[in-house]
Amino acid sequence: MIDYIKKTEEIRAFTEAHVKKSRYEHSVRVAEMCARMCRQYRLDARKGYLAGIGHDMCKDFSDEDLIELASRDGNPIIDFEKKKPSLLHGRAASVLMREKFKIVDPEILEAVANHTSGIIGMCDLTKCLFLADKIEPGRPQSTDEYRENLLAMTLDDMLYSVLEENYEYLTKHCCEIMPGTREMIDYYAEERMPVEGK
Repeated sequence: MIDYIKKTEEIRAFTEAHVKKSRYEHSVRVAEMCARMCRQYRLDARKGYLAGIGHDMCKDFSDEDLIELASRDGNPIIDFEKKKPSLLHGRAASVLMREKFKIVDPEILEAVANHTSGIIGMCDLTKCLFLADKIEPGRPQSTDEYRENLLAMTLDDMLYSVLEENYEYLTKHCCEIMPGTREMIDYYAEERMPVEGK
């Protein structure tokens, strides 16, 4: 059983000490948003806050440290990630949570590891952290009205909406897109369909 107060404070302090001020403030906003979403969608808000406060704890690590840490999670590092090691900061943070902070909850570890790009079949906590990271109030597009509209949706509808929005933004700005992203969006499009419509 996690002592949430103690563990959250340990992870908060580590994050504050290892990232720049603006990233720490972002982490606090993500933690608050993730906890709020967890309450709304009947998940454990303590898990949401802990995952949120630590999700970017490795973001300012060197490329070498990110690769070395992420390689310990047992999953391959693809060429796309090798070219842009900053994409590994979630996987690195998940490893650090497990090894340094003794977090063993699979949902927290999954959420932190996959908050940047998402994965097919993510648990609800992962969905909440992924979304909280994209829509926290410090994001340029995240007006009160924008968040209210999203938070009026089901969790899966919000996820699909934000995935599509991000994909359109990256495509419009000619950004490189993580392999498998379109397939993941199509997967969640299917997930939203009523059973009789399949």
